[in-house]
Amino acid sequence: MSDSPAPLADPHIAFDPAEGRRDIVVLGSTGSIGTQAIDLVLRNPDRFRVTALSAAGGRAGLLAEQAYRLRVRTVAVAREDAVPALRDALKEAYGSEPMPEILAGPDAATQLAASDCHTVLNGITGSIGLAPTLAALEAGRTLALANKESLIVGGPLVKAVAKPGQIIPVDSEHAALFQALAAGTRADVRKLVVTASGGPFRGRTRAELANVTREDALAHPTWAMGPVITVNSATLVNKGLEVIEAHLLYDIPFERIEVVVHPQSYVHSMVEFTDGSTLAQATPPDMRGPIAIGLGWPERVPDAAPAFDWSTASTWEFFPLDTEAFPSVGLARHVGELGGTAPAVFNAANEECVDAFLAGRLPFTGIMDTVTEVVAEHGTPAPGTSLTVADVLEAETWARARAQELAAKAAGTTAEVRA
Repeated sequence: MSDSPAPLADPHIAFDPAEGRRDIVVLGSTGSIGTQAIDLVLRNPDRFRVTALSAAGGRAGLLAEQAYRLRVRTVAVAREDAVPALRDALKEAYGSEPMPEILAGPDAATQLAASDCHTVLNGITGSIGLAPTLAALEAGRTLALANKESLIVGGPLVKAVAKPGQIIPVDSEHAALFQALAAGTRADVRKLVVTASGGPFRGRTRAELANVTREDALAHPTWAMGPVITVNSATLVNKGLEVIEAHLLYDIPFERIEVVVHPQSYVHSMVEFTDGSTLAQATPPDMRGPIAIGLGWPERVPDAAPAFDWSTASTWEFFPLDTEAFPSVGLARHVGELGGTAPAVFNAANEECVDAFLAGRLPFTGIMDTVTEVVAEHGTPAPGTSLTVADVLEAETWARARAQELAAKAAGTTAEVRA
């Protein structure tokens, strides 16, 4: 067990359900999580009001449309060169009506995260979400966290500033654990069981994975997600990251966190208690349910997502994880136990390798081979060393550069073999 006084995500923390409509800041509003969160807000105007939005800046028209429909006070973009297009899109959407304030630059989302609101939904993808996470926590906001990289790369930093129960997870797996954990005390928990769909390559051997294509990897059988997350689901890196995240959120040792393959993606995760009972949280695959938990807890949001049709027969299957074909979960456990900057190195190297695979510069099996080599070269962090944001950034920069070097070397070797 870690030395934190209480889990970061704790469903037993008392929230006031009679506090009226909640003001929400949505970070990453034009992405998958952000657009679904906005759909939920627009269907529940008596419960939620969005006061500010942030996005990278590549979808100015959508961001302006969101701002107008929600009548937000502030809109932020990470790319300063996106401001002219955003301003034009806002003028078209608002006409003669007053437009919202525009913030721009790499710190714009962080500034919004500390603004006056009840809840910050961090739906940013990647480790750039760490600074906004820290800002929201330091400002005392409830953090609905979909940006798992915040915990992966900066776990000790997040734990140092977060109050017990201040984080409500939005990942489907961690939202499931969050809800199931409400049924018992911390001392009652024997094991956390994180489910994985198995991705598009479930049942294949490592040899059969050598020549899979970009299109193969992006054909996820149950979830519609962005390309990076979809590839992470194909390699099961996503599941490895979730194991680290579960350890940090719920303060459960790694040896008591298990991964099991569940192809239907109906059961999102389970908690096994000391009396032998297991509670599973199940819904059809739809992220609006976890988002509703993140924004509304401890109240449920009626009709947030579809429910099962129990009049229709269905089969739910569970299989053990093939650790030889998918070594990512074991490597994630290893870097999680190492701590320090090791998880940041793992995450950054993986992001670079996924980019190389999507660009056709690295074979599918080369993703984990390269990440494993980068992690090994990074070595073991010095014991007792405190972690800083600068440490994380330095480790990420090194890991990205080294992963790029190794991927380029692998591509050259492959080209020579083909020649």
